[in-house]
Amino acid sequence: MNATGTNATGMNTPAPVRRLTVLYDAECSLCAFLRDWLLRQPKLVPLEPVPAGSEEARRRFPGLDHGATLDEITVVGDAGQVYRGPAAWVVTLWALREHRPLAHRLSTPAGARLARGAVLAAAKWRGAQGHRGQRGGAQWGGQVYRRADGWSYAPGSGWSYTAPGCADGTCAPR
Repeated sequence: MNATGTNATGMNTPAPVRRLTVLYDAECSLCAFLRDWLLRQPKLVPLEPVPAGSEEARRRFPGLDHGATLDEITVVGDAGQVYRGPAAWVVTLWALREHRPLAHRLSTPAGARLARGAVLAAAKWRGAQGHRGQRGGAQWGGQVYRRADGWSYAPGSGWSYTAPGCADGTCAPR
């Protein structure tokens, strides 16, 4: 099957899809659950989950907006196709043996509305969980806060920052 996606240059590229990389937020419980579910499913097209915003994702896909990949599911095909949001969910389901018929139904105009609703529901759930990956929300100042960068969250006091390597109060000069 050929699928048309947008490659890293922004051009539509018809190309056979032989492998998909699913970028997911490794610090989101819903995203991690779905990653594990995807890994257990029989596949017609191999899926490789890679944490969004990770060094590996940045190395493999230097042209992507990696902050945006933390906000919205992004799937990259082996020929450089980039699928975001509802299209990413549909192409991911298309790769699964038992869910390909559903993917075909979701690719219709009526199905696309349902796929969009599912993506919006997941985003709303993530937002209700106080998920820091959602950009543009006033509660996070439009930033992505990562534990690996030194950010931590305490329900009583909110976000705090300790520069990596400075936990003991001594930091190496830069």
